[in-house]
This record gives sequence, structure tokens and C-alpha cells, in this order.
Amino acid sequence: MSKTRIKTYDRIIQESLKLFNEQGERSITTNHIAAHLGISPGNLYYHFRNKEEIVYQIFMMYREFINQRLAVPEDRKMTVDDLVNYLDTAFLAMWQFRFMFYDLPGLLARNPQMQSEYHQFVNTELKNILGEHFREFIRLGLLKMDEEDIEAVSINIWLVVKFWFAFEQTSRPKAPITEESGHRGVLQVLALLKPYVQPEYMHAFRALNERHAARKA
Repeated sequence: MSKTRIKTYDRIIQESLKLFNEQGERSITTNHIAAHLGISPGNLYYHFRNKEEIVYQIFMMYREFINQRLAVPEDRKMTVDDLVNYLDTAFLAMWQFRFMFYDLPGLLARNPQMQSEYHQFVNTELKNILGEHFREFIRLGLLKMDEEDIEAVSINIWLVVKFWFAFEQTSRPKAPITEESGHRGVLQVLALLKPYVQPEYMHAFRALNERHAARKA
């Protein structure tokens, strides 16, 4: 693969992500993407057969982002700061790839390849990542939670993260989706975690809550 092809391939993905986030995936066609990039439709089709292939590659970027940024560290013990990173990373990913969360069921229905990979990602990789984080937070003493509660709480948090922007769109129909919307989502996740926080960490937990509350407006 030539350097020119690699550059064009990556530009198509990056600029498509920008357009999808700004205008919605449904309203953007391959012709829109080609015009935005200043290339011919034929040049775009040389790299991608259709829009679904572009969306699939963007999903793979999201998947890699989550796996890399949320991996439990192997060279050190986790600290309270890792909880901050855990939440910030989850909502940063949601913000950077936000078009995927506006109508995820519809997006998956239109993209069978992505649907298959997405279900594998959620049911294996993401499930393991969430479970490992919670067990580390429990071992740290930050949280007190029974083993049988870990999966249920993890799923509840994932539901908030996954559907938060869709909720914001319906509850604030005249307000644009912004990064501040993500901070409101973090506060909802913190509310789910608060009953499990141990007393000695409550001060740090409240400070984290106040930080996001100050940035949600």
C-alpha cells in the first residue's frame, strides 16, 4: 500500500468521523464525504466500497481506544485516580465517537459486519474490562461490593454511558450536545457508585463529583 493511499484512507476515516459527529451519520453520503475531502467519488470507492465500510472502521478505532485506554495496568497497583481515568475515558470515547450513540440499534441494523463485531466487543472485551476494574477497586478498598453485584452494576453503568447522549437529545431537545453533556453523564454514573464507596474514600469521591458538577453547566 503506497503512502498516498494510506494518507487518503486515513483522511477519509477521520473526516467522515467529523462529519458524522457534526451532522449525523444518516444525513451524510459518500458523495458528501468525497466533496468535503476534495476528492472524486471514484477515489473514495477505491478505498471503501460503501459508507458502511467507513463506519465499521470508525467502530474499530473506538474499540481500540477503549481497549487501550481502559486496560487494567499490569505494572502497578490501581489507585483512586484510576477511577477518575475510568470515567473520563468512557465519556471522552463517547464524545469523540458520539454519532455511534445517537441511534446505535439503527446503525447496527444497517451494518451487519459492525453488528457482529459490536456484540463480540460488548459481551467479551468490554465485559471483562469492566469486571476487572471493579474487582481492582474492591481490592483497593475504594468500593465494597458483593461479587454477584459486579456484573449488574457494570451493566447499569454501561447503559448510562451508551445511551446518555440519546437521553440528552430527548430531555434537552433545543440544546446542542456538548462535552458538558458528558459531565452530566459522569454525575449519573457517580450516583450509581456512591452507595458502594467506602467511608475513607468518600472525601475523594465527593471531590470528583464536585469537579464534574462544576463542568456540567
